[in-house]
Amino acid sequence: MPTDRKELAALKCVPCRGGVPPLGDLKIREMLPAVPGWTRIKDEGIDKIRKEFKFKDFKAAMIFVNKVADIAEEQGHHPNILIDWNKVTLTLWTHAIKGLFDNDFILAAKIDEMK
Repeated sequence: MPTDRKELAALKCVPCRGGVPPLGDLKIREMLPAVPGWTRIKDEGIDKIRKEFKFKDFKAAMIFVNKVADIAEEQGHHPNILIDWNKVTLTLWTHAIKGLFDNDFILAAKIDEMK
């Protein structure tokens, strides 16, 4: 798996229906530098990555969210989205395996590349 943002962004998410283990600690630490600004968090024991984006106003935030939605639909992988006026927080993890998978880093890279 590439550990460069541009290389990650060039990949396509593959369906993850479960049955595979989530990425381990070492692999997560190797991949995080490819998506600067995304932070690893633990939420109810589940590894996730999160990033906050700030905008000049609500309308700009919503334009961004709609672009994220288009990419997420295209990739078949969807972030949790929290909108707070001019701030959008995206959280990624793979629900089927209750942890992080390659798709989470691919989608993060695609989101970062769209700006």
